[in-house]
Amino acid sequence: TVLGHEKEAQFYAQLSEEIKGAFNEEFVTPNGRLVANTQTAYTLALAFDMLDEETAVKSASFLAGDVEQFGHITTGFLGTPLISQTLTDIGRNDLSYLLLRRTRYPSWLYPVTMGATTIWERWDGQKPDSTFQDKGMNSFNHYAYGAIGKWMYEVVAGIGIDEKNPAYKHIIIHPRPGGGLTSAKATHQSMYGEIVSGWTLDGEKLTLEVEIPANTSATIHIPGEAINIDFNGSALVDMDLEYESEGGETIVSSGSGTFTIGTTFK
Repeated sequence: TVLGHEKEAQFYAQLSEEIKGAFNEEFVTPNGRLVANTQTAYTLALAFDMLDEETAVKSASFLAGDVEQFGHITTGFLGTPLISQTLTDIGRNDLSYLLLRRTRYPSWLYPVTMGATTIWERWDGQKPDSTFQDKGMNSFNHYAYGAIGKWMYEVVAGIGIDEKNPAYKHIIIHPRPGGGLTSAKATHQSMYGEIVSGWTLDGEKLTLEVEIPANTSATIHIPGEAINIDFNGSALVDMDLEYESEGGETIVSSGSGTFTIGTTFK
């Protein structure tokens, strides 16, 4: 569609629907349970939009329930890059943070407790008793599980891509604090200049620090109602900025600049 090949686009759109139908008929029960009752299976089905709206709600519940039951991640190379964002998308960002902050095996931080400074191929490349896994499959510098970084940039710090405006011509700033963290900050060197999104939480006072480079625009998602938001030292409601309220957030349209934003976060 983007390239203007409408005939091919229609063909593949139809094929996609047929594949989804076959997938659901073979692998999904009417109650939303997948034949492979695993975190990876639910994550992939939800992330790739393989389920209808009603079934997706049920499957999302199964995914969340599985994470709650285990209290840790059980995915491998296929599910790990997608599970955190999928949990966020189904409204369970609390579980994404639970997985991020866990320090016992299996987790991202368990290797750190064992002295790791790189991402391992296996969750337990070095076991709790300090012995090692089979050297035939035990890389200690193996990116696959490092895909959590994407979620940290886009959800924790909040620097997101607008697919309709490539290369950060329009920037999505949407930090979602949680997990007991009191601060986070990320930067990205785009072709237009440096993008910065950071926040600090002091009790219920949330302060966002945002930098949007020249010749770009941004949509900034701020927790709370507009009437309670301070934007560069002035009340947002008194400024000449477009904004709207949606889902407990205030969404502000802005141009380039450096912004300090204060709000209440509960």
